[in-house]
Amino acid sequence: MTKTVTDFQKMKDQGEKIVMVTAYDYAMGKAVAQSAVDLILIGDSVGMAVLGYETTLDVDVEQMIHHSMATRRGAPDTFIVCDMPFMSYHNPEVAKENAADLIVLGKANAVKLEGGTPSRIAAIEAIVDCEIPVCGHIGLTPQSVHRFGGYKVQGKSSDAHTELIRQALAIQEAGAFMLVLEGIPELLGKEISEQLRIPTIGIGAGRYTDGQVLVLQDMLGFTAKPAKFVKVYAELEKLSIEALDAYASEVKDGSFPAEKNTYYPIK
Repeated sequence: MTKTVTDFQKMKDQGEKIVMVTAYDYAMGKAVAQSAVDLILIGDSVGMAVLGYETTLDVDVEQMIHHSMATRRGAPDTFIVCDMPFMSYHNPEVAKENAADLIVLGKANAVKLEGGTPSRIAAIEAIVDCEIPVCGHIGLTPQSVHRFGGYKVQGKSSDAHTELIRQALAIQEAGAFMLVLEGIPELLGKEISEQLRIPTIGIGAGRYTDGQVLVLQDMLGFTAKPAKFVKVYAELEKLSIEALDAYASEVKDGSFPAEKNTYYPIK
């Protein structure tokens, strides 16, 4: 049975960790749905992990809908959060329309947007007013890569620390049901998680958030130089190359297809 925003709140209240992972297609959605993972993020990280872009900025709403729909077909009963891509929520009216498309066409259960500035708070409030659950995202926000000058840890100075706490509280008060904390010092992740009523999900935010999220391709070994916060749980790229080489070798030496892989006329 699909978990709900109420279930995630109960998990935080009871001290049970929440497990999120990204997925972008039918096969991976199906795999995640059969695992112990609690919810799926259709991240705009699809731009880098699947589509080969240098940043997430090239991803648009149509692409997010496409990947969300595909993942939903593989995970029909899993709670799905879909990212709102760059420039899809910087105006409250536009934000409402794009969020509705991700829910209605993309078959997501909730949307996620980056930032905690006043304009982002207005977008969250507008979307929540449409009865669409919103997950916030602060800290290292990938759509801000050019402003940050790269993918750098945020919240290290006293002023930045204070500002991220302010943003977290504002996002909660705007009606978000969950908040992703990315690329921040561990103790700041702990402080925010303790101050908020809503669950926090960390990615490079230390051990004390209410849950964790990783990009599937990172944890499965498809990323050449994963970030420090990533743990690689399987080397699937290496295994895939080995399997492809074995297939190529058998085709070339004639051992594939074998008799058992061949059809025969009915006698």
